[in-house]
Amino acid sequence: MKKTTTILILTLIVVSFGASLFYLYQKNAETPEQFETANPTMETIVKKTIATGSILPLEEVLIKPNISGVIEVVYVKGGDLVSRGDLIAKIKVVPNISALNDAKNNVAQAQINVSDQMRNFERQETLFDKKVISAAELQVAEISFKQAKQSLSAAQKRYDIIRTGTTKELGDAANTLIKATVSGMILEVPVEVGNQVIESNTFNEGTTIAAIADVNQMIFEGKIDESEVGKISEGLPLEITVGALEDQLFEGQLDYIAPKGKKENGAIQFEIEGKITLKKGDFIRAGLSANAAIILEKATEVLAIKESLLQFDPESNAPFVEVEVASQTFEKKEIVLGVSDGIFVEVKEGLQITDKLKVWNALKAVNASE
Repeated sequence: MKKTTTILILTLIVVSFGASLFYLYQKNAETPEQFETANPTMETIVKKTIATGSILPLEEVLIKPNISGVIEVVYVKGGDLVSRGDLIAKIKVVPNISALNDAKNNVAQAQINVSDQMRNFERQETLFDKKVISAAELQVAEISFKQAKQSLSAAQKRYDIIRTGTTKELGDAANTLIKATVSGMILEVPVEVGNQVIESNTFNEGTTIAAIADVNQMIFEGKIDESEVGKISEGLPLEITVGALEDQLFEGQLDYIAPKGKKENGAIQFEIEGKITLKKGDFIRAGLSANAAIILEKATEVLAIKESLLQFDPESNAPFVEVEVASQTFEKKEIVLGVSDGIFVEVKEGLQITDKLKVWNALKAVNASE
């Protein structure tokens, strides 16, 4: 019995030893893991943040009437270039019946007053000829008569203006003729012939007859998230792309950042504005949607590597890469980093363009059945 047990134990030892030798043989027979290498390259790296918005004129002037009425003629359309003083539209006045009646009554009353003062003046003149009254008393009567005629003239003008919107004495200043107050391009004419318009006054904004702007001075107006607003400042350069104008890039400069954000769709957004630099021949239509890349940092033609090649020391958190010193032999090398765009990162110190860096192999997928 003891002999059988001894043989069994010896057999197990031999089998275990043989299995160990076989495992070690297999391990030594495996091909060692091979790593590809990559060289640093010269890149232009731009660190930026994106804002969405639209293209608007720097100054847009709304032309409004100073009298209410109905559009009789429209002389322009969107896209027309106009100069200051050019005719935009003509308004036909539809008088207010109550105001017209009051003005007519005022004219009648002024006529009665003129007749009364004229009779008084003629009577005083007769008395003066008979030397009954002094010249001073005649002068008072004459002044009253002239004032009465002036009041009649003013009442008549007021009646004409209410009835027709103008009067003979106004000439070119007739307020039924709507003229451009600035030079530029007509962006839109939101009224048509026959539309009623309301005058612009203290109590009412008035109806917009046309919008005029200088299309050579355009701005980008957009919004940026609160997480990015702390990174930007006035004066930073912009690279603006317009969705409707493919392959065109417009430069600009950030001029304004709103001091107060507004909550939109659960996030705080800050309004920004930037003036666009247009070259000769450039034309952007107002209202087009656009994206503006705000350039935070830019490094032109600098030594760079892909961020996927970077490693970080677990203790000091210092960045380093592994440089090939012999075939498939790599050495740790600390580096100093600069601007990063999320794909490439600038290397300020620690590498040469001829260095070969270890490219880490992709992890193999683990089979769920194993």
